[in-house]
Amino acid sequence: MTTTQTHMRREVEEIPQAVARFLDRSGTVLEQAGKDLRRRDPAFAITVARGSSSHAATYLKYVSELELGLPFAPVGPSVASIYGAKLRLKEAACIAVSQSGKSPDIVALAQSARAQGALTIALTNTADSPLARDSDHAVDIMAGPELSVAATKTFVNSIVAGLGLLAHAAGDEKLLSALKALPEQLQKAIDCDWSALTGALEGRSSLFVLGRGPSSAIASEAALKFKETCGIHAEAYSAAEVMHGPMALVGGGFPVVALAARDAAEPSVAASADALVARQGAVFATSALATQAARLPFVATGHPLTDALPLVVSFYAFVEAFARHRGLNPDMPRNLRKVTETV
Repeated sequence: MTTTQTHMRREVEEIPQAVARFLDRSGTVLEQAGKDLRRRDPAFAITVARGSSSHAATYLKYVSELELGLPFAPVGPSVASIYGAKLRLKEAACIAVSQSGKSPDIVALAQSARAQGALTIALTNTADSPLARDSDHAVDIMAGPELSVAATKTFVNSIVAGLGLLAHAAGDEKLLSALKALPEQLQKAIDCDWSALTGALEGRSSLFVLGRGPSSAIASEAALKFKETCGIHAEAYSAAEVMHGPMALVGGGFPVVALAARDAAEPSVAASADALVARQGAVFATSALATQAARLPFVATGHPLTDALPLVVSFYAFVEAFARHRGLNPDMPRNLRKVTETV
C-alpha cells in the first residue's frame, strides 16, 4: 500500500472547508434563485445530470418532494441532444447539475428546457461554463479544483447548494440553520472508522449498498465509487426493493452496506439490514436500531434532510483507503478520465 497521499484523500479532507466556503459566499445567489423558484411556483421539476451529479440530483429530488411537495423527475439528456424532442415545460423548473457545465448533452437539454419556458437553475463548479451562461440562475458550488477522477467534494457541494436553494424556496430557517452546522459535522465524519468493512469485502467481487429516501442517493454514489476506485461490482437498492428479487443473491457472507439516516425511513432500513443477516449476509448498517447487523459509526446532524450527507464523507474516506489496500490508485481508475463529455 502506498503511503503517498492521493488527490482523492486530500479532496475528501477539503470537503468541510469547501462547504464552509460555499455557505459563506453564496447566500445572495441562493436566496435569489430560491425566491424565484417560489414565485414561479412550478407544477413539477426535472433534473438533468449524469454520474455522481445524477446521484446529487436524486438527493435533491427527495428533499424537494419532502420539503416543498414539488415532484422531481430525471430526464435523460439524449431526449434533446440526440432525439431533438421538445418537452412541455412551461410550468416546470429545470435543475441541471454538472461539475464542468460543458457536456453537450446536459447543456442541450437545459437550453431546450429554457426555450420551452422552464425556470432553469444550474449547479456547477465552473462559473463561466456554457451551462451557467445558458441558465436563468447559475449557482457556483465553489468546491475548488478537483484533480481526482472520482468526484467527492463536488458531489457534496452540489447537494449543499441544492439544499440551500430549496430551503430558501420553502423559507425553511431550520434547514438553513442545519446547513450552517454541516462543516463541523463533515469534519467529524472523515474520522469515522469504517475499516470493519475490509474483512467482509476481501475476496468478494460484488456487494449491495442500501438506502431509502435521501440516503438512497448516497447508496447510489457509494456503489459507483466501489466500481470506479476499487474495481468491485456494487449495486444500489432501496432497502425496500432489495427484499423482492435482489435478495435472492444474499447468502454465504454476501456483503451488504445499509446506509440509514436519522429520518422516518431509518426503522425500515435497519429492519431490512437485520433481515438480510438472517439470510447469511455480511451486513453493516449506520443505525443504532439494527440489532443483528454490524454497526458502522456515523455523525448525526439533528436534521432529517441533512443527516444522510455525512455518511458519504465517511464512505469516501473508507473507499479511498480500501482502493489502496487492493493495490489500486483511486486517482486513476481504469478507462476513466475526469471530464466526460457526451452528446
